[in-house]
Amino acid sequence: MVAICCGKLDFSHISILAGVPAVGQASWSERTTIVEPSKQHLESLRKDEEFALYRSNQPGSASGLLLAPASQAAISLENVGLYSELQRSEAFLAQGERMCQTGSFGWNISSGEIYWSDGTYKIFEYDRTAKPTIEMAFQRVHPDDRDFVRQAHEHAISEKTDFNLEHRLLMPDGAVKHVHVMGRALQTSSGDLEFVGAGTDITAAKLAEEKIRQSESELRQILDFAPQHVYVLGPDPDTTRLYVNQAALDYLGLTADEWRICDARKFFHPDDWERATREAQSRFAAGLPHEVEVRLLGKDGKYRWFLRRWNPLRDEHGRLTRWYVAGTDIEDRKAAEQRLQDENVSLREELDKASMFEEIVGSSAALKKVLSCISKVAPTDSSVLITGETGTGKELVARAIHRRSRRSSHRFVSVNCAAIPRDLIASELFGHEKGAFTGATQRRLGRFELAEKGTLFLDEIGELPAETQIALLRVLQEHEFERIGGTGTIRADVRVIAATNRDLESAIAAGTFRSDLFYRLNVFPVEMPSLRERREDIPLLVRYFLNRYAREAGRRFTAVDKKSLDSLQAYTWPGNIRELQNVIERSVIVSETETFSVDGSWLSRQRSTAPDIRSGLFNRRPAQEKAIIEAALHECGARVSGPSGAAARLGIPGTTLESKIKALKINKNRFKGISRKTAGSTD
Repeated sequence: MVAICCGKLDFSHISILAGVPAVGQASWSERTTIVEPSKQHLESLRKDEEFALYRSNQPGSASGLLLAPASQAAISLENVGLYSELQRSEAFLAQGERMCQTGSFGWNISSGEIYWSDGTYKIFEYDRTAKPTIEMAFQRVHPDDRDFVRQAHEHAISEKTDFNLEHRLLMPDGAVKHVHVMGRALQTSSGDLEFVGAGTDITAAKLAEEKIRQSESELRQILDFAPQHVYVLGPDPDTTRLYVNQAALDYLGLTADEWRICDARKFFHPDDWERATREAQSRFAAGLPHEVEVRLLGKDGKYRWFLRRWNPLRDEHGRLTRWYVAGTDIEDRKAAEQRLQDENVSLREELDKASMFEEIVGSSAALKKVLSCISKVAPTDSSVLITGETGTGKELVARAIHRRSRRSSHRFVSVNCAAIPRDLIASELFGHEKGAFTGATQRRLGRFELAEKGTLFLDEIGELPAETQIALLRVLQEHEFERIGGTGTIRADVRVIAATNRDLESAIAAGTFRSDLFYRLNVFPVEMPSLRERREDIPLLVRYFLNRYAREAGRRFTAVDKKSLDSLQAYTWPGNIRELQNVIERSVIVSETETFSVDGSWLSRQRSTAPDIRSGLFNRRPAQEKAIIEAALHECGARVSGPSGAAARLGIPGTTLESKIKALKINKNRFKGISRKTAGSTD
């Protein structure tokens, strides 16, 4: 109804209704018919009450005007507004249900009456005109889920509590839907139990979840079939273990639950745990990717090498959330590396044997005995004393020992004790501090410090002064020393190899060499044979030196003169290999043909005297050694050094001969002025 006008009702002037002055009788009558109220209706109205004139729009009734009390008119107007708002809300709700694929319902347990919204009808796929019942709902529930749904409803009813469940619907066309149903238990004023709730079609979400689960399952299968060990750990790998693939579990012999609580340390090789932790500590703290090689214990009780790569995962704020770890079995690679290393070592040993320790050339029994000694003593840290005539290759032997030792990756430092002034030898060996003596303008490291963890070769050890012998003895005994002018003790990790062409036992008897130092040095003695004692090696040595110097000179020789080779083998070589080396080099320079030859005069000049003197100098009693030296001094007119001196004739350094003269208490002055023709020089 629509209000037309309002006013006081006056029964004596009821005719006013026909005129309706405010509207105009003529115009109004053209549009509508005035309906005169009945007598009963008029009697129901109070004279002083407000009235309202309404146009009736009711279906099936004639258009006209009605009278009603003003209070009733206001209520009617309010109801019309509320009805309109309700219609709008229901429209919004229906639209929302369609968008969310949701439907609402009400269920009165006592009466069994059920209300479904349009969305619920759509979910269950029933016609909107059908009156909903609980049987209709259960008819759509999937047969495999009916018992579960019925039990959930019965429990909610008996306990008067809410329910929340997911289940499937089987539609008439065989399609399956997934729904999520929630019901809120309410109690009416009369005490009846009602459920009000909603159901949502979650089929699309379930299908998406199933695809995700299928993808995850396929990914897990891929990871399980992968040969690598895969781990997913939390920010703290020691406390949070999230995932491990089957390959890792099979190797460790654990279940996933056992892996999550086990002590990881027991699976690491004892030598690898601390090393791996130490190497990766800074990377863990910074959350940086890293890798480490470790040995892991398998269920068979054996260790295998694995390369473990750690990669971090961070969230959008940069916080570390995961560690992804991939472990690759590198046992075969490690074994191959070890085999290669062993083969290299074996090959190097074969090469060493084939080349007789590189520059040590020869195949004589005397030389093989020396090489056998080298092979035995090299792997140890024992001190070695190499004795033999000058020019026999004592330093080459020392270098061969170093190369085959555990110290080969460190320095080999050589010192010729006879070539350094007596006053400076201690500084040369042990170093000095700034201002330790005149001319010491800065700190200087000694040879012992330079040879740290390596080998120190002391050639001509017999020439060491007495005070330096004491300092050297301390290093060998205590493995420590002090720099000259210093106060701090320095630890020494150095292997000492000494060499001499002197008879140290005679020097001990003469009081020029300490016996305790001798015994410290002479832990493993190696005696070098003279070239006279290994004449069968001379052809090999000749070819070795000939190839070297011919290559340096750019010369080519096709043969060696047989007469020259015989002369070389017949010569006694007082200067040993060094002298042979010089003769070959000189001959390469002067040779004019492709046939190598040696001038025989270079050998015959020394053959008469030098061999007799030199051959008996060593390995004799002091009296015999004294007689040989005196004979040499007699022939040289008391001259010790120089090309025509006794030292050259004996084939020993001048300083060595001076020490022997002093040790044997020989008065060389008594040979001065003696005129005796000596052999000429060899150059």
